[in-house]
Amino acid sequence: MMMIYGMMPFMRQTLPYGDMQQNIDYRWPTNNRFGQRPSAQFIGPGDEKITLSGELRPEITGGSLSLMTIRLMADEGMAWPLIGGSGMIYGMYVIESISNTFSEFYPNGTASKIMFTLSLKRVDESLTSMFGDLKKQADGLISGSSNLPGQLTSAIDGVKSAAGSLISTAGGLLG
Repeated sequence: MMMIYGMMPFMRQTLPYGDMQQNIDYRWPTNNRFGQRPSAQFIGPGDEKITLSGELRPEITGGSLSLMTIRLMADEGMAWPLIGGSGMIYGMYVIESISNTFSEFYPNGTASKIMFTLSLKRVDESLTSMFGDLKKQADGLISGSSNLPGQLTSAIDGVKSAAGSLISTAGGLLG
């Protein structure tokens, strides 16, 4: 698998891309000053976009069905996680545009060559906001695990009590 977007894997059988372009903008607004260059101030990252393009040969790779899946995902208007095949987490992305070019047609009108371009835009604030503070989550799990024996004992006692009530009720019905 080359990459996965939501539940759509990019691989030879679906949408193998030949090119991946990543653009990250950074915001540097300026203020004009008399007799000097404008002053610039860094105010944070801007848009982050990924463009995937490739050629589909339906007899070997994915085809119209794979493109339809991507179109349906775009129609949902939802952000999906984008994760590289190496495990690199890119973030949450929406589909900005899909472009297709069909050529080299079979006698029935089906294209044997489909060129595609998929433009994605990142919409999460950061990976930290997406996953939260992993240290805080780990600390919470560790501190919560100290209460685990008491919680298990309490749960077991509850099950025993419920089972006892059920047995006595069943005994009363039979008697």
